[in-house]
Amino acid sequence: MSNTEERIMRPSAFPMIEPEEATRLIFENVPAPSADDLEMVPLLEGDGRVLAEDISATQDMPPFNTTAVDGYALLSADADQPRRILGDQTAGRLSGLIVTPGTAVRIMTGAPLPDGADSVIMVEFTGEQGDTLTVQFAPKVGDNVRPQGQDLKAGQPVLPAGTLLGPAELGLIGTVNRPTFKAVRRPRIAIVSTGDEIVEPGGEAKPGQIYDSNRFSLVSAVRRAYAEPVSLGIAPDTKEELRELIRTALANYDGLITSGGVSVGKLDLVKELLEEIGAIHFGRVNLKPGKPLTFVTVEQDGKRKPVFGLPGFPVSSLVSFELFVRPAILKMGGRTKLQRQVVQVQLEHDISHSPDRNEFTRAIVTEQFDPAGGGYRYTARTTGAQNSSRLLSMLGANALLRLDPGPSLFKAGETVPALLVDRPEV
Repeated sequence: MSNTEERIMRPSAFPMIEPEEATRLIFENVPAPSADDLEMVPLLEGDGRVLAEDISATQDMPPFNTTAVDGYALLSADADQPRRILGDQTAGRLSGLIVTPGTAVRIMTGAPLPDGADSVIMVEFTGEQGDTLTVQFAPKVGDNVRPQGQDLKAGQPVLPAGTLLGPAELGLIGTVNRPTFKAVRRPRIAIVSTGDEIVEPGGEAKPGQIYDSNRFSLVSAVRRAYAEPVSLGIAPDTKEELRELIRTALANYDGLITSGGVSVGKLDLVKELLEEIGAIHFGRVNLKPGKPLTFVTVEQDGKRKPVFGLPGFPVSSLVSFELFVRPAILKMGGRTKLQRQVVQVQLEHDISHSPDRNEFTRAIVTEQFDPAGGGYRYTARTTGAQNSSRLLSMLGANALLRLDPGPSLFKAGETVPALLVDRPEV
């Protein structure tokens, strides 16, 4: 903020809460989707969406007896005797050919089984000369035949509401002849950076200024949480303009993420402004990095909208997002699985630790086969220096190690929990 807005620096008035309490407060106050948050979505745009209706089969699948291979449709009762070839049956049409004793029909994978036939022999086990077919062995009834309704029966439930849609799920929706489906609307999350020291990349930083990085990291993180990020740029430098920006964001979007301006510095006014317009559920978490994390909800047009005030240091911002904001956005988007998988890992080296804080250390976790135990175990090493400002510590990290308060040193070989940030939620 500008110099005219300076305040006296005071200790935070917010009580320090534990991460578990922060998670509870977020889940209790972040809304799940309502009926107003549903929309029709075409199949081609369905990846990563959450289904908002039950999907059932409208007919048997396959809708007729069909072949699973290229070969010849015939009668098994003819055993290994030669047959007369009547013609071809290809996929997508009915030939009208009828198989009778002593005859066969050429047939392609996926084609309807001709009337009269009860089996199909693969082309690899046959010979053809003129219009005569010879077979190497006698097929059995039903060989290489996919009977009508083998995969789905008409009316059979296929996908329940709440399903996260991916390749297989979208293929099933297409299979039951649904070009569109009802899905939860992706939450639209506004993102703004704050701070007089922040400069837009591409500009020229003056002495004492740095280029904005958090907003671009957070846009990507929001998108990977299956939501739609909206960048509002760098916040204006007066309290009145910042207040108006926050109000406008909450009027137009489903939630807001601010980066910076939530510590106890003289110019950190974001918490003060949020107190004016909403309910602050917490303003400090016993966490490293990310202690100044702030969570607010604002009632806007009959809806409760969340605001997350993230710290300004890049690593603090991203770690706070991963632990608290991502699960909240997933809930807003209709997801039912909200938390990353946690596994126990063995440390590859010593790690120093702040004994009074819950510390989440960026790490690379490796899964290894243990011949002695006959199973797999996880080992972990950090990504180097863990400064809150060192964004390089996030590169290559596939896990956050949780180091609980108490010890000032975790030794190589000790076991600690690790949040796997490269795995789906469970």
